[in-house]
Amino acid sequence: MTGLALKNISKSYGAVDVIHGIDLDIRKGEFVVFVGPSGCGKSTLLRMIAGLEEISGGDMFIEGERVNDVPPSKRGIAMVFQSYALYPHMTVYDNMAFGMRIAKETREEIDRRVRSAADILQLTKYLDRLPKALSGGQRQRVAIGRAICRNPKVFLFDEPLSNLDAALRVATRIEIAKLNEAMADTTMIYVTHDQVEAMTLADRIVVLSAGHIEQVGAPLELYERPANLFVAQFIGSPAMNVIPAKIITAGQQTTVELVGGKRDTLDIATATSEAGKIASFGVRPEDLRIADGEDFLFEGTIAIIEALGEVTLLYIEGLVANQPIIAKIPGILDVARGAKVRFTADRAKLHLFDEAGKTYRR
Repeated sequence: MTGLALKNISKSYGAVDVIHGIDLDIRKGEFVVFVGPSGCGKSTLLRMIAGLEEISGGDMFIEGERVNDVPPSKRGIAMVFQSYALYPHMTVYDNMAFGMRIAKETREEIDRRVRSAADILQLTKYLDRLPKALSGGQRQRVAIGRAICRNPKVFLFDEPLSNLDAALRVATRIEIAKLNEAMADTTMIYVTHDQVEAMTLADRIVVLSAGHIEQVGAPLELYERPANLFVAQFIGSPAMNVIPAKIITAGQQTTVELVGGKRDTLDIATATSEAGKIASFGVRPEDLRIADGEDFLFEGTIAIIEALGEVTLLYIEGLVANQPIIAKIPGILDVARGAKVRFTADRAKLHLFDEAGKTYRR
């Protein structure tokens, strides 16, 4: 069953169009993450789903019901914001119960829902505390618990972890993953700019750019088979290395010439008419390895070394102007700045993009 359906949804502020005809079906119980750079429209789209922004065009359906003109309180949604927005003079229990009291739920039902949500989020022993007596992560869990108590059809998260420090982000991310398992029938939509959150939480990721959907798919699908150069460089950290290339021969296999004159044949099919065209050659930092023979893709000079213990990041200069190539090598390396190093990679993990940035499919 479809939990949420967007049909040609658009949003304009006067003459400025910010969301351009988006079509998206989200299954009931699915956890979908919206990602994209600042200003891409992900939070605006979330607010339109919540009813906090008017829909300029198109239709929106929640579990089959058209909700374009339905007020937020009647849509069956609950939203967790970036700020906790807790009432400082109320206990955790009262913060979580407040919305149900306004809706005139029975005392027994309020108590049942609050204690159930507190149990899911491990907040039971904090129910009598005021927000000021809680850590940042605990306060965010209270905000999530308050939303759970509404028993929503659709759960919306607007960058809920951005105010937390690194350790709390990890801990609270794990709590949200557990929440998703505990509320398997509730559709969840999560907005973030953090790729780790997106890759670890999502059933599917929606990559947005300038109000358009660039690609929708499972996390590993977007990582391994990006639809275009934008997705390829947005998903993954560090970002995919992109090197200018020229297609020398096209066909079932494609031979490209990289900057510096090095040629390589890729198991990627291109039309014969593509021969002679400029393309973009892509390789992820973690797919590069130091070449120990003549079979190499490129060579360059080590400009910066970041020894992180489990991995070493090498920033290579001399291949693309003003753009270092990054290699992510496992373990600790005995290398020095200024050394010339050759790199190679598994040819099955290389990517090729046309002049418009679209992926040449294998």
